[in-house]
Amino acid sequence: MELNILRADPAGNITVFVLDPVEKAQRAAIAEKIMAIPALKAEQVGYACAAEDDVDGHMEMMGGEFCGNATRAYGMYIAQQKGGLSSVRLRVSGCDHAVTAQVDLKSGTARAEMPCPRSVKRVTVNGHEGTLVDLTGIAHFVVEGVEPSEGFFRAAESIFSGIAGLDACGVIFLDAEKRSMIPLVKVIETGSLVWEGSCGSGSVACAVAQSETWKTVVFRANTGSLRARSAQASSAKAETSSPRASAARSRWMSPCASRCDAAE
Repeated sequence: MELNILRADPAGNITVFVLDPVEKAQRAAIAEKIMAIPALKAEQVGYACAAEDDVDGHMEMMGGEFCGNATRAYGMYIAQQKGGLSSVRLRVSGCDHAVTAQVDLKSGTARAEMPCPRSVKRVTVNGHEGTLVDLTGIAHFVVEGVEPSEGFFRAAESIFSGIAGLDACGVIFLDAEKRSMIPLVKVIETGSLVWEGSCGSGSVACAVAQSETWKTVVFRANTGSLRARSAQASSAKAETSSPRASAARSRWMSPCASRCDAAE
């Protein structure tokens, strides 16, 4: 099977979009093959879908998860395809409503709405207390003072088991003083565990973990910087009532289109 693909670099979170129609049952296997191609250096795979009348574009991630960086990148692609729009409406996996992506093609930046936390609570893993942020479909455990390792992720993995409808989960190793983070994210459907160059939803989780009253915060990840900003104040002790409140913004490098052989 030969597929048309698009490689995007939203703040270092390398994302490959498959532009040809692919049935859901085949997506996990095809994503695995794409991510195994060394030249692509892909951290995740998204699939372009036929857009409904009420949106400009429709994209679904390889495991049905929500991804802020992929949403921003796909928003820029759609904006380019539609003649240079500055704002696009998207339907994306892992989110129960259409989201808006604001695009600045001249500066090469984009930002997108993200789901508000469904719940926020303090959790202790191996003696290290952190914040578990459930963003609906994806959840992150934000922890400080821990050396990043797959071993710690495995130790923390059980805390996600009670979260309903989870498509992906991650541990965000945060250095609050330096405003830097290292995300390790697992997509449940594909079983992939990836050290991501940056993470939009992880940046939002860090902002939630750092303040009861949300404010604009810039986090540096492995290969890029992300700004998390809230649209309303929120208490870490209660769920927010707004269906959406946060955005991530960073430079997005122009993608290159190519073809990929995903045959058996």
